[in-house]
This record gives sequence, structure tokens and C-alpha cells, in this order.
Amino acid sequence: MTDRLPHPLRSDALDNRDRILDAARALFAAEGLKVPMREIARYAGVGPATLYRRFPTKQMLATEAFADEMRACRAIVDEGLAHPDPWRGFRLVIEKTCELHARSRGFTEGFMATFPNAIDFVAERAYALNSIAELAHRAKDAGHLRPDFVLDDLILMLMANRGIQTTSEAARVAASRRFAALVIQAFQASPQHSPLPPVARLAPAAPRKAG
Repeated sequence: MTDRLPHPLRSDALDNRDRILDAARALFAAEGLKVPMREIARYAGVGPATLYRRFPTKQMLATEAFADEMRACRAIVDEGLAHPDPWRGFRLVIEKTCELHARSRGFTEGFMATFPNAIDFVAERAYALNSIAELAHRAKDAGHLRPDFVLDDLILMLMANRGIQTTSEAARVAASRRFAALVIQAFQASPQHSPLPPVARLAPAAPRKAG
């Protein structure tokens, strides 16, 4: 009796898988997780049957599509935890997390959602939140993070950051960086009004009144 080994995907099947993931990343980033699976299949240039054969559920597709973002999220948290100054580490996490989420609306929705079938996604989210809670505890003990900060404030920050609407990713990232700077000042125990990042123009300038 021979052992059954997994067969590698044929080149055409591998190409379809890559196109599906590329399409999912693009549409999730632009429109969030509400994008229908059929639209993803159409964008990828494959039939719905091919999509569902590779990814039976949207949860599975989102987990695979955002694997790079989840690794980046873990790296950001680990970098913050490893910083010798807990307040600087906490600031770093806020700044880089906001930018990471600003680049993909779908990732933010996936990070904050509960997908029972996406075990790895749920585990990574729990790891990130628990690690940030530990870092916040250290920053409080050092006297830099306001004592009434709670983890729900971080979730509120991500929800607000997700709401940034711009005409381009570059503008969204610029706005997110300024937002992160404002959030950090709000979280600081004794706010120091450091210069903010450049303004991201989100609305047309108001006309000047005639003098």
C-alpha cells in the first residue's frame, strides 16, 4: 500500500490561485470584505467554480490573502515589545499599525471581525491584542501612557482610522500618519505637542470671503 502524498498544483492551477489571491487583495483593500465572491472571480478572470474549488469560503480566502499583512502585524508588535523604552515601543506600534491598516480596508475589517473558520487569523489577532496590552502596561508603569487607557481605545482608534476616505492610497496613508500622531498625543500621560506630520488634503479648501 503506497503512501498518499499531496500533489503539487499544475502550472495552470497555480496561476489561477495566484490570480485569485491578487484579485482578492486588490478588491478587499479598495472595498473591504463586502466584495462578493463572484466579483473576485470575475476580476481574477476565472469562473466561480474555480474560485470555490480553491477557496470554499470568503473566510479562507481572506486569511490567505492577508497572510503577509498578518506577518507584518506580528513583526510590528514584536518590534514594539522589544524596544527598551516602552513608550517609544507603544508609539511605534500605533504609527506602524495605523499605516498598515490604512493600506487595506479589508485587512482592518478582517482583523476586527470574528471568522470561526479562520483559526490562524483569530489566533494572530489575539496575539497582537494581548501583546499590545502587555506593552501598554509597561508604558503605564513608566508613567508615559495615561492610566485610564484601555485596549478598547485601540479598537476605537482602528475603527476611526478605517473611516478615512481619500481619492488615493497615498493620501489615505498621509492622513493616517497625521491621525496616528494626534492619537499618540491623546494617549500620552502628559501630552507634549510635537509637530504633526504634513496635512493630507481631504476636502477642497473653503473659498475666502471677499474683504
